[in-house]
Amino acid sequence: MFENYFLKINNSIELLINDLNDSKIYDPIKYFLRLPSKRIRPIATIISNKLFNNNIDYALPAALANEVFHNFTLIHDDIMDSSKIRRGNETVHTKWNLNQAILSGDSMLILSYKLLEKYPNEIQKLLLKLFNDTALLICEGQQLDIDFESQNEVEYLSYINMIEYKTAVLLGSSLKMGALINSTDNSTSDLLYKCGVNLGIAFQIQDDYLDLFGDEKIIGKKIGGDVVENKKTILYHLCFANANKSQKLLLNEIYNSSNKNKIHNAKKLFAETKADLESRNLVKKYSELAISQINDLEMDSSKKFELEALSKLLLKRKF
Repeated sequence: MFENYFLKINNSIELLINDLNDSKIYDPIKYFLRLPSKRIRPIATIISNKLFNNNIDYALPAALANEVFHNFTLIHDDIMDSSKIRRGNETVHTKWNLNQAILSGDSMLILSYKLLEKYPNEIQKLLLKLFNDTALLICEGQQLDIDFESQNEVEYLSYINMIEYKTAVLLGSSLKMGALINSTDNSTSDLLYKCGVNLGIAFQIQDDYLDLFGDEKIIGKKIGGDVVENKKTILYHLCFANANKSQKLLLNEIYNSSNKNKIHNAKKLFAETKADLESRNLVKKYSELAISQINDLEMDSSKKFELEALSKLLLKRKF
């Protein structure tokens, strides 16, 4: 449905890439920005801009700023996680080296800020405040994620807080930027931000759930990767919260094992403790919150059609 926006964004990324100097510092940036991507965040900015303004080109600098910033965070995430593959291709630090990845990632961060220079000073000031606040929250979320790796007892609400900061706030920021560049009132821009955050939380919880309980043909990857890698997703934390003493011992045993039945055992325990059902209920809760916030926007329903369609697109994968 959003093919036109997708093409616009990719063409704009190519123009951005072509304007870069020939310095080696930009080679990883060019490579990474051209990797396959759904471009959800910049599409969100274009859609929110269209609530107030039909000029798509006006939204492109803000949309690209969100996309370039997002990709910067992925380069650094891959370094911290020692990941070798991103979107089916080599990660930057693997293809080049660690120092190159850090330097190119830092340059990408600066490029994302420079894109916001395209707007008038008063609007730019609002965008920079939102951008800075969002960037700090993402860093806090990443730190929480690192902290949780060494903690067995984490309340699931703390995990929700982590994914809100690490993942969801950038979708919230992407929607809010479309409002800010059109100088809309605070209540409208705040509603869009909250809508994006709730959609981002719902999407991440659904992603956690589908990694173990999804259909390989639908999600396009092998089931149980998070369990094999000992990632403590929402399923782990809900299981721990609901488990009795013996189930907690079993959970710990599963995550400390390399047993060939590890995925099966985890799946069985998550079902026994109803972590699977509660995960699905959380997806429903946060997606319904997002939809209610769309409904609360004081504008003609025909204008909100694309925003509703984006919400459905993000959560279209079946349980």
